[in-house]
Amino acid sequence: MAIDDLLDEHEQGERVRNWLKDNGTGLIAGIALGLAAILGWQWWQKDKLQGKQQAYTAYQDVDDLLQVEGDDTPDLDKARLEIAGLDGKDPIYRDLATLRLARAQVDAGKTDDAIATLRALKPEPALKALVDQRLARLLVETGKPDEALSVLGQSKDSASLEIRGDAELAAGKTDVARDLYLKALTGLDIASPQRRLLELKLTHVGGTPPKPAEPA
Repeated sequence: MAIDDLLDEHEQGERVRNWLKDNGTGLIAGIALGLAAILGWQWWQKDKLQGKQQAYTAYQDVDDLLQVEGDDTPDLDKARLEIAGLDGKDPIYRDLATLRLARAQVDAGKTDDAIATLRALKPEPALKALVDQRLARLLVETGKPDEALSVLGQSKDSASLEIRGDAELAAGKTDVARDLYLKALTGLDIASPQRRLLELKLTHVGGTPPKPAEPA
C-alpha cells in the first residue's frame, strides 16, 4: 500500500474521530429520542387496543342487561350507569350502547325516555346518520313530524328520504311525501328488503313505483 494511501486513511480516521467527538452527544441523544418515539408508539398502540377491548366489554355488559326473556324487565337505570362509564373510552361503543338503550326504552313503552336519550347523544360522525334516523322515526311516531324534519335536515340517502316522507305525510303534505318516497325508491337497491314496504307507501299516497331497470 502506498504511503499516500496510508496517510489518506489516517487522515480520514482522524476526521471521523473528531466528528464523533464534536457530535457524539447529539448523535446519542438522537438515537435515544428515536428509540423513545418507537417505544412510545408501541405503548400507545397497546393502550389503545386495551381501551377498545374494555369498551367492547362494557358494551356487552349493557347488552346483557337489556336482554330479557318473558315478563322480565330490563334494568334501564343500571344500563344507563354502564354507558356513563364508557365516557373517555372508545366513543363508537358508547354510541352503540346508547342506541341499544333507546331501543330497550321503546320496547318498555318509554318512548319519551328514548327520545331524550337520543337527543342527548353527540354521536361519532360514522353513526350520526343512524342516530338521526332513529330519533326522527320516534318523533314521527309520537306526533312531532316538524321536529323529525328538523333533525333530518336535507339528508338525501334513501332511509332519510323515506322518513322525511313519513313526516310530511303525518303533517298532511301528501304530494311532498309522494315525491320523497319516489326519490327514496330511486336510490334504493332493487334487492333491498325495505323496497317492498317503500313501494306500498308510495302506492298509498297515489304514486306509481318505478319499474326496475332491465339488466344490461
